[in-house]
Amino acid sequence: MDLRIEGLTHRYGETEVLSGIDLDIPSGRIVCIVGPSGCGKSTLLRMIGGLERPSAGAVVQVGPPPEGSLNPLTYVFQDFALLPWRSVAGNVSLALEDHRLVDRAGRIADVLARTRLSDFAHALPRQLSGGMKQRVAIARALAVDPAVMLMDEPLSALDAQTRELLMDDLVGLWERERFTAVYVTHNLAEAVRLGHRVVVLSRRPGRIREIVEIDAELSGRGAMEDVQAHLWGLMRDEARAADAELVDG
Repeated sequence: MDLRIEGLTHRYGETEVLSGIDLDIPSGRIVCIVGPSGCGKSTLLRMIGGLERPSAGAVVQVGPPPEGSLNPLTYVFQDFALLPWRSVAGNVSLALEDHRLVDRAGRIADVLARTRLSDFAHALPRQLSGGMKQRVAIARALAVDPAVMLMDEPLSALDAQTRELLMDDLVGLWERERFTAVYVTHNLAEAVRLGHRVVVLSRRPGRIREIVEIDAELSGRGAMEDVQAHLWGLMRDEARAADAELVDG
């Protein structure tokens, strides 16, 4: 299932947050969204997920979701959103409890194996590192076989080392499963490492400044740094202006 965003515009009262967003989210690709603070990245993600209705425009699902998909769209949040009194398996089970399934336990075991969490099935969140907690959140999202995962700065609460490890996990998972994701981040290195397409938004009201396609064969620190430098060049002046606006506010 692909997503097509057509002329999406949104206002909060007199404040226009997003303006005229046209964007395709192709199946089997990770599309990263970057831009200055306050440019509407997370608002756009909420519109895609149906948590808010745009003032104008539409988000169109093109084609059917994968066979067996329980939720076409599902979220992975920054703060993990785990229930502290439930085990790892119990937190994954939470996403399935509104669905009638013949083999719920088998589905949970499968997704824990896919995310390398089988040995931690009975652990409580307080026993896990931040990176492990986010892997549980990703496993919970995968449990419903979503067409598209909506990921709102999922690594921003983690330290640098843990972030690198979890990026490795996400890259490996995508190589095995070719999942589709819309991934909001403020970290350009993250966007270049994980994204197949990086969408650069302008300062508020957020408009698409450029869509940067990431070469599938991109490798080496120098090549990645060149792409990051290009992205930062698109954002730098507007990021400074947006920062001044936030301070003044």
